[in-house]
Amino acid sequence: MKLITIKSNFKKGLNIIERLTGKNLTLPILNNILLKAEKNTLILKSTDLEIGAEYRTMIKIEEEGKITIPAKILSGLVNFLPDENIEIEVDEKSNTLSLSGKNNKSKIKGLNADDFPIIPQIKNKKEFIELNSDPFLRGILKVLNFCSIGQTHPELSGIYFNFQKDKLELVSTDSFRLAKKDIYYQEKKGKNYSFILPQKAVREVANIISETNDDPDHDSKMRIYFEPNQIFFDFFSDNTSLSQFRLTSRLIEGDYPNYQEIIPTSFKTQIILDKNEFLNQIKTTSLFSGNTSKIDININPDKESINFFAQNVDFGESKSSMKGKVKGEKVETSFNFKYLIDGISNIEDSNVVFELNGDDGPALLKSVNNDNYVYILMPIKA
Repeated sequence: MKLITIKSNFKKGLNIIERLTGKNLTLPILNNILLKAEKNTLILKSTDLEIGAEYRTMIKIEEEGKITIPAKILSGLVNFLPDENIEIEVDEKSNTLSLSGKNNKSKIKGLNADDFPIIPQIKNKKEFIELNSDPFLRGILKVLNFCSIGQTHPELSGIYFNFQKDKLELVSTDSFRLAKKDIYYQEKKGKNYSFILPQKAVREVANIISETNDDPDHDSKMRIYFEPNQIFFDFFSDNTSLSQFRLTSRLIEGDYPNYQEIIPTSFKTQIILDKNEFLNQIKTTSLFSGNTSKIDININPDKESINFFAQNVDFGESKSSMKGKVKGEKVETSFNFKYLIDGISNIEDSNVVFELNGDDGPALLKSVNNDNYVYILMPIKA
């Protein structure tokens, strides 16, 4: 292998590809990145055996070849080189990569590329859905952090993707709270698809979109390809038909809970609040919640107010209130303040609708203007 590449392009690919590598003692080659040069294309690949990432860039190649190189050493070296062209040459017999920049020439020992795990490839390129990357990114960020951590219910450890003809529903839950975000298409899609994607893979998708959408005035495109037990994300940029990044991941087996049955369709008490003041009141009260993270909430329809209270034997107590538009019954209940803050923060509106169903029924947070994002949480039972 022999080629010359621009540092900025090479570094861009490395920054994303290296995240799937780590300290794997049983399979050291998983700590490496695969570099492959063929047909005027430089390809970088990495995998942790569950997720695979691939970066492609068009360059002039003098000699084709391939090698795997320790990710941290290669990335660290490239970061310190000047912003100029980088010359790369590989001796496949000794599995050594020579990297030359201005006033620097380094040799890195690698491993045989033939031992690198095979990353699944797309078999059916006709079955895909194309989306704009920016609204997709905003959508997954609103549900990304609410998955279950334990393995008791593996289906809850990922994000549920429900592709319908007019919209994509993104859902996550840890059984204490549930978030659902709807992304509507510009054009209706032909088929329905659904799958559960591991949280780590969704996080990598978010990272790729964030780091590759360089032009804020141009929303890049992405395609999602569907295969049994496997999903592929292709990311495009600069209005080209060449996929710059590809991420593939296994899917989580199992049936996702019927979340439509969990989302309340009615309420006993509803209050509309100023979002920023609501957040400030919760954060202030939470300083006295202690290890329980519990704050008490009292909604009084007669006074059109919501009262907050928390007490800690070591620090003291906090009482506060704010006005709001109230409908329904009086209610006294308690919530985990962290869960409340997470839900309110994800609502893109100056006002928040807070709907409750007594002191032990599910509560719902949403925007005043639309139902594209709903957040359900359970009270803390006395």
